[in-house]
Amino acid sequence: MNINYELYKVFYYVAKHLSFSKAGKELYISQSAVSQSIKSLEKELATPLFIRSTKRVSLTKEGKMLYKHIKPAFNLIKNGEKNIQEINSFKKGEIHIGANDTICKYFLLPYLKKFHELYPQIHIQITNRTSAKCVELLKEGAVDLIITNLPNYQITNFMNIKQIFSFKDVFISGHNYNELKNERINVNTLTNYSLLMLEENTTTRKFFDSLMNDLAIDITPEVELGSVDLLIEMAKIGLGISFVPDYCIGEVNNIFRLNIEEELPERNLGLVTNEKLPSSIASKKFIELMTSS
Repeated sequence: MNINYELYKVFYYVAKHLSFSKAGKELYISQSAVSQSIKSLEKELATPLFIRSTKRVSLTKEGKMLYKHIKPAFNLIKNGEKNIQEINSFKKGEIHIGANDTICKYFLLPYLKKFHELYPQIHIQITNRTSAKCVELLKEGAVDLIITNLPNYQITNFMNIKQIFSFKDVFISGHNYNELKNERINVNTLTNYSLLMLEENTTTRKFFDSLMNDLAIDITPEVELGSVDLLIEMAKIGLGISFVPDYCIGEVNNIFRLNIEEELPERNLGLVTNEKLPSSIASKKFIELMTSS
């Protein structure tokens, strides 16, 4: 089967936007040309790729399967073009980083500031997703690198990991629980209090659940949230005890760390790259910055 690359290109943009008109605008061709290209591709493959209606466009099962393969291929092509543009000059370029909101706000910002000062000509793009989703983006080649909590069980054996920062998780509380402030307590005591936790799909929550399992302690969170900032703020106003990375606390007023008897294990932040993807000059410079400090 020898199908014109341009047909796959049109398919990629329609599948990306789930819109024939948006694909046409991005490709600078008419909507009817987009529609004709998709019909030609469907004819070549002998299968429908999209479900069309007056209100929306969606992928068929076969379309989803094809997009799963086409998406990383196009990202590889875009990365290749980007790298070629950088070969002879470092006067322009871009870097695309994936990280969750907490890592961006409390850890990554100073490095982004420094990198921008050193290389103002480089465009920095940040995609905020959970650490697990960031791994998926790296698999697809949609980002150059990710900064993630470790352990992250989504990471595969074709990814390179550099540990760049160590931290511990802490239990924090507001002054509604002042009776705990000067006490040395064991984790099991916390079953008597309202616990505020990140959602189940986060690496921090998975780490916490694994830790509780190892300690044979059954704790059911009272509240589950998607933001460490909200966990801190809710602990401040006395809604419960939160479990958060220590580097997020700093000198926050109106909260205190609980003195836990058990020695909680250390975790790390990791800089992860996909060894199947060539690294751009901008990416190499950013990795040097992150790993040399």
